[in-house]
Amino acid sequence: MYLEHLSLTDFRSYAQVDLTLGPGVTVLVGSNGLGKTNLVESIGYLSTLSSHRVSSDGPLLRFGTEQALIRAQLVRGGQKVMVEVEVNATRANRARINRANPVRARDVLGLCRTVLFAPEDLALVKGDPGNRRRFLDDLLVVLLPRHAGTRSDYDRVLKQRNALLKSARSQHFSRTGVSETHLATLDVWDMHLAVVAANLLAARLDLLNRLRPHMAEAYAQLTDGSKLLRAIYRSSLDGPASQVQSGMYDAEFPDTLGEPASGAASDGQDLPDLSLCTVEELTEKYRVELVQSRTRELERGMSLVGPHRDELDLLLGQAPARGYASHGESWSIALALRLASFHVLDEDRHVAGNQPILILDDVFAELDAQRRRKLALMVASAEQVLVTAAVGEDIPEELSGSTVQVIPGGVIPDE
Repeated sequence: MYLEHLSLTDFRSYAQVDLTLGPGVTVLVGSNGLGKTNLVESIGYLSTLSSHRVSSDGPLLRFGTEQALIRAQLVRGGQKVMVEVEVNATRANRARINRANPVRARDVLGLCRTVLFAPEDLALVKGDPGNRRRFLDDLLVVLLPRHAGTRSDYDRVLKQRNALLKSARSQHFSRTGVSETHLATLDVWDMHLAVVAANLLAARLDLLNRLRPHMAEAYAQLTDGSKLLRAIYRSSLDGPASQVQSGMYDAEFPDTLGEPASGAASDGQDLPDLSLCTVEELTEKYRVELVQSRTRELERGMSLVGPHRDELDLLLGQAPARGYASHGESWSIALALRLASFHVLDEDRHVAGNQPILILDDVFAELDAQRRRKLALMVASAEQVLVTAAVGEDIPEELSGSTVQVIPGGVIPDE
């Protein structure tokens, strides 16, 4: 698959811009601040309906406007498809496929598959657990678009349950205590949470099993291969001890738990292999854990069990990557995660010519010459590679291709 034409209206810094592309490598070159990242951000948005730079859609709209439009002409297996997404400030986003009647925005998921690597991806290694959970969930949505509904259902149930726990907590500290009505309602939401949590956890674990071999291989190819990159999934079903060990956090309480006192992370051999469980078995495990955690949850007024509390531990050799990996190692780990994503999507394609678009946003400036060349050799065979750079000299000669000059408010393709 490749992107043939991109048109943006009132997206970020662009009032209007049109960009014609082709298969192979295209390098977008321009000084910092001219909008190179805005272009590739819009392409990534078509893939996940979210930005890799901001958590909400508001900043995607050009200042002072109420709507942005992303229009893309894709070539998938020899067939062309037009995808349009309206990003709206005050109402739900909408989409169109081949200029048909408007549909829900999430109905276009799966049509434009991209893998985007950007400087923000260092947070996958150095940041809090939420970054790694989002990495898995965003890839799930691209791989299996139905999981957009799984995520939405989980977020909705979690929000409702947290509101109930917060209300019950206020009664818990009053003279009346928690009412029977609250407890009965909590039983209902416990079951809802157990079901959607089990579906989300099962999907994450299956995805991680697909990613692991590609992660290890990509990291070895980017480096001298002396250290093995591994990933251990730590679930809230593993109990409070593993939550403390992996440094889990939640939005209300800062991530201050840190690494184990010994400075070494567990290799996961002490944890049960939840990927062997069926969804029904995971549902029952969540139900039991929720019952056992109820007192603690009522005391804190929030849900302490569920995929929103989980962690993906990245281990480099025997040490946790977070806090122990060097800057260069952290970059290589983040690249390995994205390259693994590319290979998982490529293996999954059911239509010839539906390989994901690979986007490298301002990557090469941060890499030494050896890593630049290794990365270039690893990605050059992709059907379409889009690269941004402030100066063309940062791009290895192995990624020679067409060049587009990015100027204030627009683009100029090189002749």
